[in-house]
Amino acid sequence: MSYEFILVNPQIVPFVATIQLNRPKELNALNLQLMGEIRHALETFDADDSVRAIVIHGNERAFAAGADIKQMAGRTAVDMLQIDQFSTWDSIRRTKKPIIAAVSGFALGGGCELTMLCDMIVASETAQFGQPEINIGVMPGAGGTQRLTRAVGKARAMEMVLTGNFISAQEAKEAGLINKVVPVELYLDEAVKMAQKIAEKSPIAVQLAKESVLKAFDTGLQEGLYFERKNFYMLFATEDQKEGMNAFIEKRKPEFKNR
Repeated sequence: MSYEFILVNPQIVPFVATIQLNRPKELNALNLQLMGEIRHALETFDADDSVRAIVIHGNERAFAAGADIKQMAGRTAVDMLQIDQFSTWDSIRRTKKPIIAAVSGFALGGGCELTMLCDMIVASETAQFGQPEINIGVMPGAGGTQRLTRAVGKARAMEMVLTGNFISAQEAKEAGLINKVVPVELYLDEAVKMAQKIAEKSPIAVQLAKESVLKAFDTGLQEGLYFERKNFYMLFATEDQKEGMNAFIEKRKPEFKNR
């Protein structure tokens, strides 16, 4: 499939694919078409055994500066309900393979929410994160009040959501929102390196480990522990578990086959 608003590279390095948001004149504002293309690309990569980890990025100026306001300004509540734009976000959330956001410049509103939909975030020193929807008379609607609060705590989330203030990459790291801050010329390379390291692991183990971590956000402790143990036991039915443990005992590098 050819895309209008994203660029895809299924093999930037072995087993790692990239998706680049590509509306530079609009600072990669997230319209319905762009989000649908991201969804399709992720579904394609999820079904591709040659892809084990995915990096989503924008450009040095902006990851995404928010939703496309022009596309929403004239709509009614019924319009928004019928469009059901967040079903696309729910689909992205169900991606089985790990996703790393590589962020430089603005990650605001929907852009910030998209980074939080990813599993890890690598940011350049110029990155800024924020939920400024309050400035235009609305509020975050794609997880900004929920995932942000879980990541940075109530007080910081309240400040960002109710004032519209941005935070720097360093502040975001100190608050627990992102994983790493690097110079702007290295942010994409660093994200790809992280993805490549994950891609060296057993894909089935990575998938079940990701599921288990995400379960911690959806359930209480006891249910989460039950889910974790079930996935842990399940991995003992895989060839990768036997290969990984035998390689450890034999002091060699494992060769995982995703079986």
